[in-house]
Amino acid sequence: MKLLHLGDLHLGRSLGDFDLLEDQRYILDEILAIAGRQQVDGVLLAGDIYDRPVPSEGAVRLLDYFLNRLAEAGIKVFMISGNHDSDERLNFGSSFFEARGIYIAARYQGELYHRCIDGINFYLLPFVKASQVRHFFPDEEIESYDQAVKVVLRHAGIDPKACNVLVAHQFVAGSNLVPELAGSESAAVQQVGLVEQIGADNFAAFAYTALGHIHRPQKAGGEQVRYAGSPLKYSLGECNDEKSVPLIGIDGTGNVAVELLPLKPRRDLRHLTGRLEQLLSRENLQDTDDYIYVTLTDEEPRDNAMGIIQGYYPNTVKLDYRNSHTMAMVQKDVFRVEELRSFDELVGDFYRLVYGQDISEEEMAVMREIGARAGVVDETD
Repeated sequence: MKLLHLGDLHLGRSLGDFDLLEDQRYILDEILAIAGRQQVDGVLLAGDIYDRPVPSEGAVRLLDYFLNRLAEAGIKVFMISGNHDSDERLNFGSSFFEARGIYIAARYQGELYHRCIDGINFYLLPFVKASQVRHFFPDEEIESYDQAVKVVLRHAGIDPKACNVLVAHQFVAGSNLVPELAGSESAAVQQVGLVEQIGADNFAAFAYTALGHIHRPQKAGGEQVRYAGSPLKYSLGECNDEKSVPLIGIDGTGNVAVELLPLKPRRDLRHLTGRLEQLLSRENLQDTDDYIYVTLTDEEPRDNAMGIIQGYYPNTVKLDYRNSHTMAMVQKDVFRVEELRSFDELVGDFYRLVYGQDISEEEMAVMREIGARAGVVDETD
């Protein structure tokens, strides 16, 4: 069986003031073309399908278009929700979709979603928090995300001798290595001391684990536990990334082969650094339709610099300065951010960023306990 592994589509996302729906449709069409050329049997969609819990009309239409094209081609879809998705919205019509070969697990309800197709067991685990799992297993010790996933898998009755595939959306680290992050992910995870971290050893019973949640494509504990990464560059930290889609070849005995197929976007995202005249010189002007982040090194601010640059690069997203003045400000202030804000404030901000709501007192208590164990918060506070 051949499978494509996708994650973090973030349909409906913007880049600065630029709507990315046309760019997202372009890359989905490229993925559909790859699926056709490779004659794939299924697509694994590992969460964060939409960029926000209440997606725009355009984002909903785009997902409908993509799923219909896959169904028309006879390609099965295995889709889960991520932390950016509304489980209720993504789950709507799931029983109807299953008749067309589209399998959706948008909400964990006490059992790990399982379907056996052509001798391969597909398990779907939507994004879960410790509090959600504790609701179904009140007698289990569940204080961390890692413990929550362990409990879910232990109660799923998985046969380690069978050929099993898992689709999940969690922060997974393998061999004591933290995944390489991009954009806002880096700051958010560092603020809370990696409390979301899941060990890759949880997935030993699976021939392949298709992960979502991290935008940079990478392994998380061997070839068989992998982040597909987002299909497009969504932040400055991803400018140098090479986007791809993993093609998974798997047989009924659990043998797996992984090939990364490159993706070429409608517009690239690039970071230009230098003096204004230098960046706009004839020899440096290229691919002017790309999305551009500009860092000017001129010692003094330039009048209407953004307008001037957009005259050459109309899709310029952001402009900032890096010179002796800005570097002095960074050295003076950046190291005081942590000491000026409490652990609770940092955790609360991170929780609102990821989940779009305030953290409960119960969950904050768990965070404080984990922080105390890690030595990042004083137990006497």
